[in-house]
Amino acid sequence: MFDFVRKHTKAMMILMFLLIIPAFVLVGVDGFSRISALGDIAASVDGHSITQTDWDNAHKTQIERVRSSNPGIDVKLLDTPEARYSTLENLVRENVLLAAVRGTYLVTTDSRLARELQANPVIASLRHADGSFDKERYQQLAAAQGMTTEGLENSIRQQLSLRVIDQGVPSSAFTSTALTNVALNAFFERREVQITPFMATDYLTKVNPSDADIEAFYKTNAKLFEVPETASVEYVVLDLENIKKSITLNEQDVKKYYEQNIAKFTEKEERRASHILINASKDMPAADRKKARELAESLLIQVRKTPASFADVAKKHSQDPGSALSGGDLDYFARGAMVKPFDNAAFAMKTGEISDIVESDFGFHIIKLTDIKGGKQRSFEELKTTIEADLKTQEAQKKFPEVAESFTNAVYEQSDNLKSVAERFKLEIKVADGVVRKALAGSKGTLAHPKLLTAIFSTDSIEKKRNTEAVEVGTNQLAAARITQYHAAHIRPLAEIRDNVKSRLVFRQAADVAKKEGAEKLTQWRTNAPSTLPAAVIVTREGQPNVASEVLNAVLQADTSKLPAWIGIDLGGKGYAVARINQVLPRTPSTEANAALERQQLGQMLSQAENQAYHRLLEQRYKTEIKPKRPTRSAQNLAETTN
Repeated sequence: MFDFVRKHTKAMMILMFLLIIPAFVLVGVDGFSRISALGDIAASVDGHSITQTDWDNAHKTQIERVRSSNPGIDVKLLDTPEARYSTLENLVRENVLLAAVRGTYLVTTDSRLARELQANPVIASLRHADGSFDKERYQQLAAAQGMTTEGLENSIRQQLSLRVIDQGVPSSAFTSTALTNVALNAFFERREVQITPFMATDYLTKVNPSDADIEAFYKTNAKLFEVPETASVEYVVLDLENIKKSITLNEQDVKKYYEQNIAKFTEKEERRASHILINASKDMPAADRKKARELAESLLIQVRKTPASFADVAKKHSQDPGSALSGGDLDYFARGAMVKPFDNAAFAMKTGEISDIVESDFGFHIIKLTDIKGGKQRSFEELKTTIEADLKTQEAQKKFPEVAESFTNAVYEQSDNLKSVAERFKLEIKVADGVVRKALAGSKGTLAHPKLLTAIFSTDSIEKKRNTEAVEVGTNQLAAARITQYHAAHIRPLAEIRDNVKSRLVFRQAADVAKKEGAEKLTQWRTNAPSTLPAAVIVTREGQPNVASEVLNAVLQADTSKLPAWIGIDLGGKGYAVARINQVLPRTPSTEANAALERQQLGQMLSQAENQAYHRLLEQRYKTEIKPKRPTRSAQNLAETTN
């Protein structure tokens, strides 16, 4: 099909023009947008669709959020199928909560919004010393988030409403001491048990399958011996690093950027100070304020006369309980961290200097500046390499969409090889053998990306060895590949793997014999217990289990209303086990401190369980559907699967 299109490009363009233009006249651009969106739905909540684009954008936002807080993280770790699916689940969860807000007509009042804004330290810092509010800085704060002030407030309203829905049920969960004891005593109960194993490995010499048995097992379980399809591929990756290599910077531009961003390259100055505070609120009677000031002035005379006594005077006379015990020390603080009068005074002083009386809303301060750190301006020579890297990254990000489009077109137009594309964009052609259609769990790198693997194993790519389309495999990262050699999935001939087939069959038959003998012994021992059972052991979920998990769970779940209790445990391909439970013992008593911690942890578990149940109820109520299946990790190796 693609060959036909390439050979008849002009005719196809005329045909598409004749088909598309009338369709636009009848349907309109908006109609086409709606049709396109309908075919790209990842999930739906309460009749509202979440498109693939919504999902992709949400995941990019999530990646950027993580990168901003952890700059050194490998972005590929954030773009796995599991991580992407988690983003979709979070997106669905948010939409379910929004549907619940709409469905319950839950509206945040103006007074509740005002309380939230007043409690926000960032917004509170916009208030001047006289109590007035800096509306201009408030607008700038909203604009920095791409919103108007009205939009910011509506967003906060929505978050408050969502919080009521999301936290209402968990906050109501509680657990009593009695409930905690019942639950944990049952979970950590101990049982004395005697376990007799019948392991498949002990019966291997007791089975000897015939040639006919081996052939029948091979035919019946052919899928076990299938070699999956693989491909040898070559591929190229276009990313910011490639584009940055082609960018040359003018040193004058680099120096200009340094000069324009000089504040950015200056270490933030912090100061350390101690103070003596004499409380005097603004509404204090004038006579009392006068006495407070007179006390502060007398203390100022004292510490100026003997500066070394400042800490002792602060301990004795300062009325700031937070710093008095440490001699008035306030540790390091940046500009703007203190009330304005204190801040202005502290940042105008020299180290070791003692201020005049500083009046603030709290009262009268005597300040001693003890240290200054930071504030050093880094030189151009020191920062030149870093600035060049930043500028190249910025320029590469600007150029990436244009270069990416050219790369995408080149991969398609020159589809029979990657050499010309690599030469044009100065890319390295990488090669890989044994590439499979579905990457193993935990696989990383370009060839682990599901979209690229889908393109590689498309019919056109396999049959005609053409380049794949350019696929986005990461943020600002495109890749294209082509198959150089393809190996279809096939069943290995019996003659080639006969020993392998026989060993698998022997193990399976040995397990069957072990299970049969174990079941027979269980029936006999229930009426006539032998005297040669293995020594008794105590099993519990507390600490490291001393028996296999299958045995532990079976023993602890067994009915012990009548003792001794006998149970048989199927161990799958490993064999069988017979267990006699002799007695039930209470759990080891907890210390008082551990008991309180256990109650808290159980309460958290119950809270989470109730919250999950509530969300499932909301998902049902608001008709939630996630179309993609949850990605599953690859199966264990073949031997473990078949045993």
